[in-house]
Amino acid sequence: MNIEGSVVVITGGGSGIGAALARRFTADGAAAVIVVDRNGAAAQAVADEIGGTSVECDVTDPVAVAALVEQTIDAHGRIDLFCSNAGITTGVELDDPEDLWHKAFEVNLMAHVYAARAVVPHMVARGSGYLLNTASAAGLLTSPGDAPYAVTKHGAVAFGEWLAVTYGDQGIGVSVLCPMGVATPLLMDPLAAGEPGAQAVAASGEILDADFVAGVVAAGLAEGTFLILPHPQVGTFWAQKASNPDRWLAGMRRLISPLKH
Repeated sequence: MNIEGSVVVITGGGSGIGAALARRFTADGAAAVIVVDRNGAAAQAVADEIGGTSVECDVTDPVAVAALVEQTIDAHGRIDLFCSNAGITTGVELDDPEDLWHKAFEVNLMAHVYAARAVVPHMVARGSGYLLNTASAAGLLTSPGDAPYAVTKHGAVAFGEWLAVTYGDQGIGVSVLCPMGVATPLLMDPLAAGEPGAQAVAASGEILDADFVAGVVAAGLAEGTFLILPHPQVGTFWAQKASNPDRWLAGMRRLISPLKH
């Protein structure tokens, strides 16, 4: 994926990793960066900073996502890179306050489906295009203290794999971003609240700056890497999990046991 001269859409672009991607892609010479967020003011602030365009959009509304794609293509002629980046944590285990399981599925998984459904036909017709789906290391490993997050992020990785298998020979590139701890409100707020899942993430590796993660993403896109891992140890943990699941599960229990007491 060559960012220079490209048209890029970034959902969840009003803060965190999304905002960092918007800054990085602008610096790398993107022709147009469309910053999308359900918080219109946050999207506008980032767009003003980079000289981009803001769009207020709920990524769990497939009609709104389809309209976003059509409006962008009408304005710019194409979408070269669609970054499906919005996500939420829940702090939910087996309980289900306010239907957070379903909300997590809509934001963390179905938003990727709605984006692909809207943009892939245009990319296939052009014979080129790229999808970057933000998942998490939780999509390869797990997320202690947040069952919906672990389950939906696994689904996001699986959907990315399916897209790569299904459309890779039609000119469509796919990457899935799977970081551990990143210094964004998605982690830092639960960490400040002492949630066990956030504490486990902090104990597993360095908490990275979002701009650093954006640089790793840019390098991964340039190489066409499917799994983009800002924390390289995630690949090691993933391999250990695959080679001996029982040992890996026992190790995870040892990690989280002190945090739950």
